[in-house]
Amino acid sequence: MARVCEICGKRTVSGNKVSHAHNKTRRVWKPNIKKFKTEIEGRTITAHICTRCIKSGYLARKV
Repeated sequence: MARVCEICGKRTVSGNKVSHAHNKTRRVWKPNIKKFKTEIEGRTITAHICTRCIKSGYLARKV
């Protein structure tokens, strides 16, 4: 499973970790993706959604 939100498209981002001595090493930031059951048009589906979209209420009814 790719770490991508099905609502907003948020995905893994890469960059540098910078130490106090200003040494740079590569690192990644991953979105907080959760499985979320919801009912859409009478059908129950499971979607992979980031917690920000869940908190915002994009999918209003949780099953």
